[in-house]
Amino acid sequence: MIEGMTMQATVRKMKRSFTLTPEVVAFVSETRQRRQVGSDSETLDLLLRELMLEARRQEFEAACKAYYDSASEEELAEERQWAEMAGSSLLLEADATGGRL
Repeated sequence: MIEGMTMQATVRKMKRSFTLTPEVVAFVSETRQRRQVGSDSETLDLLLRELMLEARRQEFEAACKAYYDSASEEELAEERQWAEMAGSSLLLEADATGGRL
């Protein structure tokens, strides 16, 4: 969720007009107040951006699942070896930096 994020003045916007149900208008208004956003327009923009991010996340997860579902046992074994090496490397780095990565 994108909490309290505001749009920069440098972002180019397009003015559009939409017809919404009273329930959607109330939801946008309630969300604007709850998140302390400047306007209904900005609130709607944030909500749509969150939806876009969620759709991209789901697409990425589906692509990962498709890859691992189609990978051979040999490829999966190699992936596990890389993961183990990377995990060990991260632990060594964390130890060297006092727990900070």
